[in-house]
Amino acid sequence: MAHDVMERFGLRGRLVLVTGASSGLGTHFAEVLAAAGARVAVAARRTDKLQGVVQTITAAGGEARAFALDVTDNASVRACFDAVGEWGVPDVVVNNAGVTVTRALLEQTEQDFDQVLDTNLKGCWLVATEAARRMVAQAKGGAIVNVASILGERVAGGVAPYAISKAGVIQATKAMALELARHGIRVNALLPGYVVTDLNRGFLTSEAGDKLRMRVPSRRFGELADLDGPLLLLASDAGAAMSGATVAVDGAHLVSSL
Repeated sequence: MAHDVMERFGLRGRLVLVTGASSGLGTHFAEVLAAAGARVAVAARRTDKLQGVVQTITAAGGEARAFALDVTDNASVRACFDAVGEWGVPDVVVNNAGVTVTRALLEQTEQDFDQVLDTNLKGCWLVATEAARRMVAQAKGGAIVNVASILGERVAGGVAPYAISKAGVIQATKAMALELARHGIRVNALLPGYVVTDLNRGFLTSEAGDKLRMRVPSRRFGELADLDGPLLLLASDAGAAMSGATVAVDGAHLVSSL
């Protein structure tokens, strides 16, 4: 029985595409999925950094290849899937590419808004729909995991376009799940809370960061490893009956008192 459970969480023989894989969550997701047995296509604009990700995965005994991808450009999205297609049609897509601009609302510019929405929301839409078209053409089903954020359900100051974009990703996930279920394609959203990465470690360990930590009911920030189980659940057969779900990994932050 225990063996059967582990097999359902495994991804051996599956092809997984991870966007925004050149750093942070994307790099970690790629490594976790490779460790679970998947062949991993890592994609991002910064292809030089992707080579390091590929080397890390292959050194650990996994299989990975790097592909250029600008999620805001539909031609780039199609070209990426064409290139990955030489390896196969992805069984799983992790829509992770994202950016933010931290600035007060009245100081935000139209360019800020477009940059964040084009990457986080439009990019998610372009990648997911292109993946779905190819999955349907192969009649193979599949899983799409859209990486949203707890800021898609709550809000914080200084990140209005980001919060708006992630709220859109959550609703897009539900819309996609509704229409793609008949094709055997599951679409779910992963909602990380505040997770410590190299980019935010300085702030989260500062005095201001500690004040934020005390507002989290668990009194701790997340670690990258906290996302491993939820990611594998949504990507693998263990989550076969899940679609249109939003899975928060936030130490109960979303349900904290206002």
